[in-house]
Amino acid sequence: MTINNYCANLLLAETGCVTLKKRCMDFLDILLTAKDEDGKGLTFSEVRDEVDTFLFEGHDTTASALAWTVYSLAGHPEYQKKCQMEIDEILNGRETDEITWDDLPKLTYLTQCLKEAMRLHCPVPFISRLLTKEMTIDGKTLPKNSIVDIQLYNMHHNPQIWKNNMVYDPSRFDPDKIENMDSFAFVPFSAGPRNCIGQNFAMHEMKTILARIFRMFDVSLDPNYKVEKRVAIVMKTSNGIRVNLSKRSH
Repeated sequence: MTINNYCANLLLAETGCVTLKKRCMDFLDILLTAKDEDGKGLTFSEVRDEVDTFLFEGHDTTASALAWTVYSLAGHPEYQKKCQMEIDEILNGRETDEITWDDLPKLTYLTQCLKEAMRLHCPVPFISRLLTKEMTIDGKTLPKNSIVDIQLYNMHHNPQIWKNNMVYDPSRFDPDKIENMDSFAFVPFSAGPRNCIGQNFAMHEMKTILARIFRMFDVSLDPNYKVEKRVAIVMKTSNGIRVNLSKRSH
């Protein structure tokens, strides 16, 4: 698959099809034809930067979130079993185990488990912002052009919001609980006008992969192997994650 087609698939998964001259515009078409209010388009470097962002941010962060979710469910077989029951109910009786677009909204408990893993292990531990104007926070004034680090990991472990914040508990994301949750209490994809453009695609991608894994396998941790976090731009481990896979029978 070419980069052009790959990026088009990402974009169309996010925004749907945009029609131009009776054909479907892909990601690069939109970048190359985009104009600002003065009619000026993007430079080659700006187009390349946008493509790099889609390709890079679309694999490292999702790989981290997937790894930590598998790790979390491997260590909590009771939650893993509930996920498998949900997946089995959707797929049983079918000729194949392929996950369809219509299946994704039905994976509600799996989604809770995925979100709790992203809260507890936070694939993107922090983000930075450049202040375009002076800002006062808690009585302290920060001058224009200051670089501010926002610690998402700390936000996701705030004991005033997340009780027993170091415990993996997917019930935190029960529908009745998230209704009353502050919109900035859980922001794995950032928030506001500069949030992750690919967050919906990432969630669909991760739910599909997780459903395929737990449909096929029972996953357990290696009891003799200790996993240690390594905080970086993307949350990683110092020594990897080891799990045991056992083929399931249906």
